[in-house]
Amino acid sequence: MEGCSTRIRRYYRYYIEVTNDDELDEEFPLGDGTAETSAEVVCPYCGEPAAISVDPGGGSFQQYVEDCEVCCNPWQVSVRFVDGAAMVDVLPLDS
Repeated sequence: MEGCSTRIRRYYRYYIEVTNDDELDEEFPLGDGTAETSAEVVCPYCGEPAAISVDPGGGSFQQYVEDCEVCCNPWQVSVRFVDGAAMVDVLPLDS
């Protein structure tokens, strides 16, 4: 039984060393934990404003296709997150 508790203790020590590593703090800086989850855009086809959902968990840069709610034409959506703020570009898919 003593061998088992020794292994747990070693694992715990390793975990603390990794989570307190300065290199991790530089690579993943702490923020306030908030990011935008929606954005207002204008359809490049019909000119109607629309609200779209954005996913900060999908990475700092994302591209995908989404259809306009009004005219149903496809958009090329590009999302870039900078300090939690979503920068969204919507272009016609055929451009």
